[in-house]
Amino acid sequence: MKYLVSAFRRTLQLKLSILVAILFIQCQDKTNPEQSSDHLAISLELSLTEQTIHNFGASDAWSTQFVGANWPDTKKKQIAEWLFSDELNADGSPKGIALSAWRFNIGAGSAYQGGNSGINDEWRRAESFMLESGEYNKAAHQGQRWFLREARAYGVETLIGFSNSPPIALTKNGKAYSSGGSRANLPSGNHDDYADFLVESINILAEEDGVMLDYISPFNEPQWSWDNSGQEGSPWQNEEIAAVTKQLNSKLQGANLNTKIEIPEAGQLNFLYQRNASSGRDNQIEAFFDAGSSNYIGNLSHVANKVAGHSYYTTWELTDMIDVRRKLRAAVSSQNDLEFWMTEYCALENNAEIEGNGRDLGMNLALYTARVIYSDLVVANANAWQWWLAVSPYDYKDGLVYIDNNTNDGEIYDSKTLWALGNFSRFVKPGATRVAVSRSDLRSVEQTLGGLMTIGFINPSGEKVAVIINYSDIDIPVRINTSEQDSSNWSQYRTSAISDENLKKLENYNSKNILEVPSRSITTLVQ
Repeated sequence: MKYLVSAFRRTLQLKLSILVAILFIQCQDKTNPEQSSDHLAISLELSLTEQTIHNFGASDAWSTQFVGANWPDTKKKQIAEWLFSDELNADGSPKGIALSAWRFNIGAGSAYQGGNSGINDEWRRAESFMLESGEYNKAAHQGQRWFLREARAYGVETLIGFSNSPPIALTKNGKAYSSGGSRANLPSGNHDDYADFLVESINILAEEDGVMLDYISPFNEPQWSWDNSGQEGSPWQNEEIAAVTKQLNSKLQGANLNTKIEIPEAGQLNFLYQRNASSGRDNQIEAFFDAGSSNYIGNLSHVANKVAGHSYYTTWELTDMIDVRRKLRAAVSSQNDLEFWMTEYCALENNAEIEGNGRDLGMNLALYTARVIYSDLVVANANAWQWWLAVSPYDYKDGLVYIDNNTNDGEIYDSKTLWALGNFSRFVKPGATRVAVSRSDLRSVEQTLGGLMTIGFINPSGEKVAVIINYSDIDIPVRINTSEQDSSNWSQYRTSAISDENLKKLENYNSKNILEVPSRSITTLVQ
C-alpha cells in the first residue's frame, strides 16, 4: 500500500509542478510576453540543422535598362555598390548588402514596338535578343547587362535569366502580353523556337559579356492571364510548361550548357501545392516532380530540383501566412530532396499593416519584409529568398533602391528595406545552414510574429550568425548564446529608424551580458 501511496504522491507532485510551470509562464505573458525572467534567453541549437541557404537576391527589372545605359557613372556605381558590395566603411559598417543572386530579365521586345506595344508604361517595356523580324540582336539589353557585369565583378554567385513572355516574333498575337485565356500566348508549333531563343540568349551573354547564367526561368506567374497590358507576360498551362521544358532540356544538352531550368515561378505559394487553385495551372509540385504525373519532368537532366514560387498575397492574416507555408513545406518534403526557392516578393497586398501604394523608405516596410523572410525561411524552409525590383522609379513599395522617374538622370535613394535585407544577405553566405533556435519563453512561431523573432545560421566557414527582428514597440532585453558556449563575443550590426543605422557596426556583444534589442529594429550578430 505504501508503494501505491508513494506513487500517488509522485504523480501528484509531478502534476503540481507542471501546473506551477504553466501558471508561471502565463503570469510572465501578462507582464511581458517576450521575457522568461528579467530577459529572454535565446540559444542557437547548432546540432539541430535545417535547410541549406543558397542565396539572397533581387531582380534587374525594370529600371536598370535606363539607369545602366543612360545615367551618370557615379550614380549607377553607387547603386551597384549598395546592392553588391561586401566591403566595409572605415567604421566597420558594410558599404552594401552583398546580394548573392541576381535576376536578369530576358525581354520579349515590346520596347521595339513603343506605343504600339500596348504597354503604356515605357519602364515596363523590354528589349529582346530577338527582333520583330525573328533576327537576333546581340546589342540588346545594354543597360541591364551593365548591372549584370557589375554583379559578376562583385562576386555575386548565382545569376538567373527570367522571361515574362516569349519574344513578340513568336507569340500568337504579336504582342508581349496575352489576348486572354489561360493558355500560353505561344503556338505549340513555336515551342521549339522559344527553346532556341532561350539558349541563344544564354550564349549571347556568355560570348559577349563573359557571363554564364546558372539558371534559366522560362515562365513567370503562369496562373495570371496577363491580358491587361500592364507589362510583358503570358499564362501557361502545366502541360505547356512541361512541353517547353522538355524542348529546352534537349537544347541545353545539345549546346553543352550547364544552365539549369527553374520552374514554375508560381504567382502565389499555394498554387504550388493546392488543387483547383487555378485550373490546369495548380498543384505544381506534384504536376512536375511526382513520377506518376503525366507532366513529370523532374527526371530531366537540366531541370533544377527545386520549385520557385512568389510570396505575394500570402502574408496576411498572420495565421494564413503560417498555414500556407506549413502546407508548402509538407508538399515539398513529400518529394525526394526537392527544394523551395522564394524568387519574388514586394508589398502588393493591402491590409491592416501595409499597402502597396506609396514609397516607404523607412522601417515599416523593412520590418514587414523581414517578417516575411523569417516566415519563408523558418516555416516554409526556403533555400533562397529574392526581392522583386532592385531599383524602382515608382511611388510604390516595390524597390530596394529608389530613383527619380527619369530615364537619363536623377536622385537615388537607399531604403531601410535595402538594409533590412542586408541583415541577411550580407552575413548569411551561400551554403550556410539554418539551425534551430530555442527560447526561454517557449513561444511558438505564431506567437513571435508581433514581437521578437530570431533566426540562426552557420556559414560554411563555421561562422555563426543570428538575425534578431524586434517587430514590437518596446525594447526587449535578451541574452544570446549557442548550445556549445556559455560566453562568447559577437560582432553586432543594426538597422533601425535612426538615420545612420543601416547595418551600422556597433560595439561587440558578449553573451554573458544582456543585450537590449531596440524596438522596431533588426540586429545581426556574427561570431
